[in-house]
Amino acid sequence: MAKILTKYVCQSCGYVSPRWVGKCPNCSEWNTFVEEASQPMKASRKPSGVGSKIEPIPMQDVEKEDVPRIKTNIIEFDRVLGGGLVHGSLILLGGDPGIGKSTLMMQMALELKDQVILYVSGEESIRQIKMRAERLQAREVKNVLLLAETNLDLILDVIDRGEPDLIIVDSIQTMYRPGLESAPGSVSQVRESTALLLRLAKTRGIPVFVVGHVTKEGTIAGPRVIEHMVDTVLQFEGEAHYSYRILRALKNRYGSTNEIGIFEMHDSGLREVQNPSAVFLSERHFGTSGSTVVASIEGSRPILIEVQALVTPTSYGMPQRNTTGFDLRRLSLLLAVLEKRVGLHVGSFDVFVNIAGGVKIDEPAVDLGIATSITSSLRDVPVDSTSVAVGEIGLGGEIRTIGQIEKRVQEATKLGFKRIVVPQNNLKNVTPNGDIEIVGVDRVEKAMEVLLS
Repeated sequence: MAKILTKYVCQSCGYVSPRWVGKCPNCSEWNTFVEEASQPMKASRKPSGVGSKIEPIPMQDVEKEDVPRIKTNIIEFDRVLGGGLVHGSLILLGGDPGIGKSTLMMQMALELKDQVILYVSGEESIRQIKMRAERLQAREVKNVLLLAETNLDLILDVIDRGEPDLIIVDSIQTMYRPGLESAPGSVSQVRESTALLLRLAKTRGIPVFVVGHVTKEGTIAGPRVIEHMVDTVLQFEGEAHYSYRILRALKNRYGSTNEIGIFEMHDSGLREVQNPSAVFLSERHFGTSGSTVVASIEGSRPILIEVQALVTPTSYGMPQRNTTGFDLRRLSLLLAVLEKRVGLHVGSFDVFVNIAGGVKIDEPAVDLGIATSITSSLRDVPVDSTSVAVGEIGLGGEIRTIGQIEKRVQEATKLGFKRIVVPQNNLKNVTPNGDIEIVGVDRVEKAMEVLLS
């Protein structure tokens, strides 16, 4: 009988150690090693590859199949996927607990009325899933098959008998293979379960959705190798105190990773937000200092967002620098530029920056809007409410060129703004529009004069 070996596997990165250690030498996480048992593989009677009939195929001899994508009938979802579902694709959906992952999967299943869908749940009973479907106002759904099971071998037997058109597994951390000694949710089980579902998707051409948990740092739990195995990695995110949800593609072999889908959570499920700019600006107050509208690009979609700043005298020895939805290090850079180039002394002031609506923005084009809001709050001078500001700020105080300026101008015009301030070098790429005034600036000092005059 083969001797059972014991190894210790880091549950954060998958690093294997022959003995238990407190700190992982690979990812530097503490107390993440879990004991796993494994049996050594039997030696093959002949060298690998000897006698194999597998032959490589020249690329020019490979036949191309133009198989149309499967439309989910959810426009925001199809946009993020790159136009719809691809046959044989394995898609990983991650997000915080309670963010709406299962709701999104159920709504997609209910929309695909002409497809036979197998919904496998390892966390909920069949009755709980039915209750969610009724909350989503589902009536007489015959194409969605429910299965509450965690044993992948039994699940495969069900798939062999039924041959569904699409499979949803919720969640991958609850699945296990009986042949492995480790517990469900461990690195070995998650890796092997994902590999089995990958072979299933590729050999039978069935799209498979896999729902994954996330860690407290916001990354998908389990070994990073599963993100390399799947075709698409989707991140469903949103603030707990806001009803808006954003779906991002962190990896997509069949489309762009820059697209986002925006939803709003209601009692009856998720609703698509077709015009996010109007939603994010709906509660804006006019005549208030520290508020600027910026035009950001998310994928191919322009979005107008309100940037808020509050600058107040500090009550502590060390001034506070807090941001919500914006990079804190980028804020420190902008404060240094404002102090050096504009003469704005904020060393004895607390600075708070907030992107309204719970949106997270990391695009440099919002630099000018952030700087304008900070200057407006410190001087207590309102920003022109009919103006939009876009531009990246360099360390020398220059306003640097940004991309897709035409889309930003069109979005500002559509929402009724009268003026947009852009980098000077972008003026040559903008077609003049009589409905909106386009002002070019090359220095941050000039931009402050235009927006705060």
